[in-house]
Amino acid sequence: MSQLLDPHVLIELMLAISLSAASGFRVFVPLLALSAVSVLGHYDLPPNFDWIENPQALTLFAIASVLEVVGYSIPWFDHALDVLATPAAIIAGTVVAASVAPDMNPLIQWTLALVAGGGTAGLTKGLLNLLRGTSTAASGGLANPIFAALELVMSISLSVLAFTVPVLAGVLVIALLGFALYKLVQLIARFRRPKPTDLPS
Repeated sequence: MSQLLDPHVLIELMLAISLSAASGFRVFVPLLALSAVSVLGHYDLPPNFDWIENPQALTLFAIASVLEVVGYSIPWFDHALDVLATPAAIIAGTVVAASVAPDMNPLIQWTLALVAGGGTAGLTKGLLNLLRGTSTAASGGLANPIFAALELVMSISLSVLAFTVPVLAGVLVIALLGFALYKLVQLIARFRRPKPTDLPS
């Protein structure tokens, strides 16, 4: 437990959370960023994640990122992508969180990766799916490309912030997710509240 209170570990945890949230916006963008900074020598990944730290992986992540961006710009097709992207985001969030975790007990490392990484990515993706459904219902899908562009900007921004100011990025993610969940709970409570006409006379 004392290991988790180490400042270096907390910084790595914030890095993991922000990259995982970026995976919720776009699955391959944070993987592309992680591969790029490691290939360029700005970040050293653990030996068991060397498969991310090579030019071939960088190329594949770049191609996958472009295809993902193009797919999300097509109305209605983006919903089909969401079906695949939701579990993929959880996996990607877990992987990036584990890859940036400091040297620690593997059980703690992967538990943190699953909870902080996969959990953050899944929560982010789930909230975005709700917003995308609302956007589709309100605009018939016409506003979805704009929504997709904003998601891309958020994923890129979080990926950049994660490696430059990880603590700020992590705190921002936690605050935004907390606020979004709070508003969602309020909305659900409002719909579940009985209307005056439903009350017994």
